[in-house]
Parts: sequence; C-alpha cells; structure tokens
Amino acid sequence: MGHSTEPETQHLNRNSIPLSIRLKELAKLFLRLGAIGFGGPQAHIAMIHDEAVVRRGWFQEEQFLEGVAICEMLPGPASTQTGMYTGYLRAGQWGALVAGASFILPAFLIMVVLSWAYFRFQGVPQIEHLFLGISPVVIAIIFGFCWKLAKKAIKDRTGVAIALTVLLISLLFRPNVLLLFILSGLVGLVVYRPTQLPPPGPSPRLRVWIVPWLSWLATVPAETSVMSSFWGLERIQAYALPLGLFFVQVGAFIFGGGLVIIPLLESAVVDDFQWMSRSQFLDGVALGELTPGPVVITAAFVGYKVAGVLGALVATVAIFLPSFFFIMFTSPFLLRLRQNPWVKRFLKGVMPAVLGAIAAATLPLAQAALWQDQWPLTAVAIALSLATLVALVRFRRPTWQLIPVGALAGLVMGVVV
Repeated sequence: MGHSTEPETQHLNRNSIPLSIRLKELAKLFLRLGAIGFGGPQAHIAMIHDEAVVRRGWFQEEQFLEGVAICEMLPGPASTQTGMYTGYLRAGQWGALVAGASFILPAFLIMVVLSWAYFRFQGVPQIEHLFLGISPVVIAIIFGFCWKLAKKAIKDRTGVAIALTVLLISLLFRPNVLLLFILSGLVGLVVYRPTQLPPPGPSPRLRVWIVPWLSWLATVPAETSVMSSFWGLERIQAYALPLGLFFVQVGAFIFGGGLVIIPLLESAVVDDFQWMSRSQFLDGVALGELTPGPVVITAAFVGYKVAGVLGALVATVAIFLPSFFFIMFTSPFLLRLRQNPWVKRFLKGVMPAVLGAIAAATLPLAQAALWQDQWPLTAVAIALSLATLVALVRFRRPTWQLIPVGALAGLVMGVVV
C-alpha cells in the first residue's frame, strides 16, 4: 500500500517495533475487546482508551480524542471506527484493517450461532416465550435511544420541524429513508449556511449516487420464506450482489448511532424485499443487542436468513466496508473535513431526520411487540417496556443486562398466562 500506510500522527518509538509485531498486538487486543465488549459504544470507547492510551501509551490523549471526534462525525458505528483509528495510528492501513476485523469477528461468530439457533428452533413454545419478553425490552431500548438522540440532535425549532416532517412523511408515504436523509442535509445546508466559504473538501452531497441503486434492488427475487441451508451455498450466487450493495448503502448512512439501522433496514427487508417478517426483524435487533460489539452486527442476522453463513458474511463485510474505507484511506483529511462548515451544516440537518426516521420505523415494530392476542399479555408487555425505559433513562442500566431480564419475564408470562 506504499508509504500511505504509515500515518503522520504516530508515537515516536513506533518505527522501532516491526510491523508484524504491532499487527499481532492489535489482533490480540481487539479480539479480546470484541469478545468482552458489552455495554454499548461508550463502554467500547472507554475500554479502547484504557488499553491503548493509559496502559500501553501507544499515543497521546489528544490524538485519541481527535480520533473519537472524527469517528463521531462519520457514518457508521463510532466505537468500531475508534478501534480502526487506533489501529491506523499504531500500524497504518494494515493496522486499521486488523483492528477493525478483530473487533468485529467475535460478535459476528456469536450472531451466526444465535441466528442458526433462532431459525432452527423457531416455533418451539419456549423460544416464542423468550421473545415475548425480549421484544418489549427492545422497543424500550429504541425509544430510550431516541430520547438520548433528541437531546443531542434537536437544538432549535428547525431541528424539531425536520424531525416531525420526516416522522410524518415516513408514516404516511414510506419513502426511501436515504433520500430523506439527503434532503434533510440539504435543508441544513440552506438553513444553517455558513457566513464564509468553506475550505476545499469533499461534499456530502456526492453520496446522492447511491439512491438509484434501490430501484434495481427492488427487482431482486424475494423467495426467502423458506430457510436456506446452514452455509447458503445454493443461494449465495443469486443474493451476494444484492446483499452487498444494499448493506454498503446502509453502512454509508448510519449517522447518530448503531440503532439507525432500524429505519434503514426495516422497511426494505420486511416490506420491499420481503426477506423476513417484522417480528423476525425485531428479534434480530434483540439478538444484535445481546452480542458484544456494535448492534450493526444485526446485518449478519438478515444475511443468514437470506443465504446462510455466506450471506451473513457478505452482509457484515458490506455494512462495515464504508467505515474501513473512511478510516483507512481518508484519515489524513478527516480532521480538516471535520472543521468544514458545509459538512457541519449538512450533518446538523441529517441528525433530526435520523430521529424522525427511527421513531417512524419503531411504531409498527412496537405494535407487533406490545399488542398480543390476549389482553393480559398485552398489559404485561406494555408494563415491561415502560419499566425498561425507566431503567434506561433514569437509572442508566446497560442494555445487555435488560434483555436477559426480559427473556426471563417472557418465560414466566408463557407459563402463567
């Protein structure tokens, strides 16, 4: 990869350590962090900081904070990108690749096993009871995320107007979510326009090119009601390209946190492509919350349903591909881009739109999760969801602790009611 693999922002003694040794260090560290990374993105970032800055002294505090700020600005899961950026500072582009892949691998393997078990034993009463309690908890997690995102993204009346407009349009017309994000970003460029010309740099409006692909993806066959084999060899040839293209688009527009995948995925995989039912999609989000690492790994669940393990691999690689690209090939320019006033205004318009899109996608999911055939089950599901919301917002309990509680409550509901 030439001299570009060595970033300028490096520790003074780094060149004295062979590249192979640094790559092994990164692989060992991020495999471990990926396996124990429960607690959400902030916990992931704190663990990376402790290991890379405090314990190992690979680089300075200021460099790490700059990296976190860059990753928060980019689309994609910020904690995973922070790991990639750490690898980039430590060992260049190869370091970013090794750190990112090592951090993602444990969650991917766990999700494949969970996906296999879910579809293998789907219909067993005990499994249905588990998700009877898990689904209301996931709904609460999503609304709790909306609450936190609202405090971060809504700064004025324009932000409120963008969020409500996207919410209403999404509920009434179910348009393309990516197009809504782009249009909201353009509104941000107009409303929050800078008073001076920006320095030269790439424009976020260049991403418009990906939207026309959706019309092509709509022609992809949707005969996935019957499960593929474990490896998916009989389906991967037909579905590799559509899975890859779709999840690359999703990965390029995950602004604001991992749960942004919900509006980006839900309408497409349930309504447009008919790859799975709405309840299956919600259960996949729940499994994503159960794994260490980013909830974006839910892509592997969708890929497994469509084309087995190979489909899960294609979907996972595709959804993280934009993150790898941004960190590995644009890191030298990202600090300057972060100060670009046009980019700031574009993102200021996108973030409220993200909030509105998530809320719109969650309402039908909430109906499926909370409204049960028997009114006692409905009452318990609503109570469980409200209790989870309080635990998240008031007591700040981590999501990975709440989902097992919901599963236990679901088992109890299944036995008692």
